[in-house]
Amino acid sequence: MNRADAAAAILREPLTIREVMGIFKPRIAVSIMLSAIGGLAISPGALPEMWRMAAVAIAVLLAAGAAGAFNQWAEADLDARMARTSTRPFASGRLDAGWAWLGGIAALLAVAVIMAGIAGNAQSAFYTFMGAFTYGIVYTMWLKRRTCLNIVIGGLAGSFAVLAGAASVDPVISIEAILLAVVLFLWTPPHFWSLAIAARDDYAANLVPMLPLVVGDRICAQVILAHTVALSLIALAPAALGMGMIYLAFAVVSGILFTAASIGLARAPTRRNAIRNFFASLAQLLLLLTGVVLDRWLLGPLA
Repeated sequence: MNRADAAAAILREPLTIREVMGIFKPRIAVSIMLSAIGGLAISPGALPEMWRMAAVAIAVLLAAGAAGAFNQWAEADLDARMARTSTRPFASGRLDAGWAWLGGIAALLAVAVIMAGIAGNAQSAFYTFMGAFTYGIVYTMWLKRRTCLNIVIGGLAGSFAVLAGAASVDPVISIEAILLAVVLFLWTPPHFWSLAIAARDDYAANLVPMLPLVVGDRICAQVILAHTVALSLIALAPAALGMGMIYLAFAVVSGILFTAASIGLARAPTRRNAIRNFFASLAQLLLLLTGVVLDRWLLGPLA
């Protein structure tokens, strides 16, 4: 079957629920939501009621989903030309990327921001909006096709999620939450650059200036390692400010795992090692945020 026949076959297939849900990039949205929960848990002071915390987390999830859907809506042309994304509903033409979808995405974001404002406060609503705006507009529309710094600045989306959660505890953001936001800011580039090394042919063919294409895989891998070491060290700082041994243990283990994978990538910047580092970054984030939540749950708030 040639490429045209394969494309025609895809167009004839009905959309599944999984594919429709995939429009909202649920894996990214969940990681953003977990970042908000981490920001909430790491902040000193009494936690809000359970329903408020749940509502803020869901609001961040919905906002991240709206941003992910906008990304696919706006990049349907680019996704269609890349092997990794060509079967997405908008890219394949199985779903019309019309203006109705844009209206629905905007409505979803509005609901998310209002929910964050009601359950949290104005600051939570602002940070929830800024996270979606950064990913949807700043990264997708302004930077992705123009500069290799695209994902560096786009990394602020995760940082805003941390701040949205933290602001629901106290509108004045604590130093601990700021440190976690910095960790998320430094985490995002090596996470996506690892994927960019693995998918460099797709990005090269479509002139998307991801860092590996601009400076080469080897230098990019060295930059990834520098980011990984920096964020792993900064992630230890909250332990000196009052976080307990549970958090410290998770921060140390997660940092070692991600750093070890990044060292392997720096030594041999192959596609296999890039994918390994990509998954190591996910493990590092999950372990770190789990450590934050368990520390707060089992050991109580910071002094």
